[in-house]
Amino acid sequence: MTPIRPPWEERSPIRGSTSPAGERLRRAAPGVAAAAFWLVLWQLASVVVGQELLVPSPAVVAATLAGLAGTAEFWQVMGLSLLRMAAGFVAGVVAGTAAAVLTTRSRVVDALLSPALRVVRAAPVASFVILALVWIPTGRLPAFIAFAMVVPVVWDTMAQGLRSQDPELLEMARVFGLGRWQTLRRVRIPSLAPFLLSACTTGMGLAWKSGVAAEVISRPEVSIGRELQDARVYLDTPAVFAWTITAVALSLALERLFRLAARRWLPSVGAPEESRGRGDHAGV
Repeated sequence: MTPIRPPWEERSPIRGSTSPAGERLRRAAPGVAAAAFWLVLWQLASVVVGQELLVPSPAVVAATLAGLAGTAEFWQVMGLSLLRMAAGFVAGVVAGTAAAVLTTRSRVVDALLSPALRVVRAAPVASFVILALVWIPTGRLPAFIAFAMVVPVVWDTMAQGLRSQDPELLEMARVFGLGRWQTLRRVRIPSLAPFLLSACTTGMGLAWKSGVAAEVISRPEVSIGRELQDARVYLDTPAVFAWTITAVALSLALERLFRLAARRWLPSVGAPEESRGRGDHAGV
């Protein structure tokens, strides 16, 4: 008698390969198991402590988050915080890339800019926020902090990419008579794409975390940081958990969307990883 396989183990007509649904379930299983583990651990911690003020249960936090999500103010807060971080992130990527180009082409510019960028990268976010509060209005401070934290990351990574470009490829482009635009599009951008993806992925997470920290300290109107600080002041621990989960979920969603966009517009970035994956599965 042929055993009945569960849906996630069904085979596709192609020998040795699982169905698309089974493959998705197989990939999602570790993440679901990890999430379930931490939820159970969180529930146990809440039961052991026995005080919602210190460790609220997942059910209480979920109910609080659902209540917040049902208000227009919640979405307005998320939208404005996202707008601030996005503005700082985009400006930081542009400025960091420009700084990388300048410092790799001029020793004088490198000697002037590199120390300042390294100091900004090493400075604690809280100290930087407090110093910046002296000169920058609270409404613009989160975007500026996100910008300041992204620039050194993008500069360092893109400078490495520019220095590692193959001179033989550039020489070949000149031999074949490619102009500056064609050389940029066909040679420089494809070789810099992995460095740009790495810089932007790291910078996006850093921009979001540092921007929310700046909001907590400066407390601009209509911001996630202000909501977190108000919830802490009023001892509303479930709301603190709910807004923290919101910030984390937004950060993960932004990173995921960015990776999908990069895979769409920069297909050469995902090519090596995909080819390795095909090779690994071929041997199974």
